Amino acid sequence: MGKLVLTSFVTLDGVYQAPGGPSEDARDGFNQGGWSVPYGDEDFGRFITEVFDRVGAFLLGRRTYDIFASYWPKVTDPADPVAGRLNSLPKYVASATLTDPEWAGTTVIDGDLAKEVTALKERTDGELQVHGSGALAQSLLAQDLVDTVHLLTFPVVLGAGRRLFVEGSVPTAFRHTGGRITAAGVSIQSYDLAGRPEYGSYELPEPVQP
Repeated sequence: MGKLVLTSFVTLDGVYQAPGGPSEDARDGFNQGGWSVPYGDEDFGRFITEVFDRVGAFLLGRRTYDIFASYWPKVTDPADPVAGRLNSLPKYVASATLTDPEWAGTTVIDGDLAKEVTALKERTDGELQVHGSGALAQSLLAQDLVDTVHLLTFPVVLGAGRRLFVEGSVPTAFRHTGGRITAAGVSIQSYDLAGRPEYGSYELPEPVQP
C-alpha cells in the first residue's frame, strides 16, 4: 500500500497561489504569480528530483492538472526526472467537470473523495503524490487522508493570495521527519500526520508552602 504525500510551496505568510508563473492562477485579481521562480537553485532542484524518484502515481486538482498538461507532455527528454514520471505514470484528477482528458495515463475521479483516495493508496506502489492543487490539498487534509507533507516555505511575503491553511482548518498535529535550507533560503520541511494537537500551559507551578 502506498502513502499519500503532499508537496506544497508557500510564502512566509502562507500563500500557495500561482508559485510558478503570472498566468497560473489570477483568481481574486491576484497579480503576483511566479514568486517561487527566483529561488529555483540547484538545492531546490535536487530535492524535487528526490521526491519524483519515489512516486508511483499522481493525484492532482483540476487547475494544477491543466497547468501540467499544457507543459509537461511537450518535454520529451527521457532523462528529465520530472517529465519522465509525469508522462509515464498514472495520473488521477479530482474533478467534476473534466470529461475527456487528452494527457495519456489520466483517470478522472469525481466520486466520494475519501473512498476514491483510500482505494488509490491501496493499489499504488510507492507514493501517491499531490503537487500544488491547493483546494484538493485542503480537502485531503480536512479528511486526514494525507500521510506526509513536504512544506517548502519561500522567503517572501505577498500580503495577498490564497492560503493553504485557512481559518477553520481542522486542527492537526504533525511529526517533523526531516528538513533542509537551500542556498537561496527556501526552508524545506517534511512532516508526517500525527493526529490531533495536544495542549498544555507554560504557567509556573504553584509555589510549595514551607
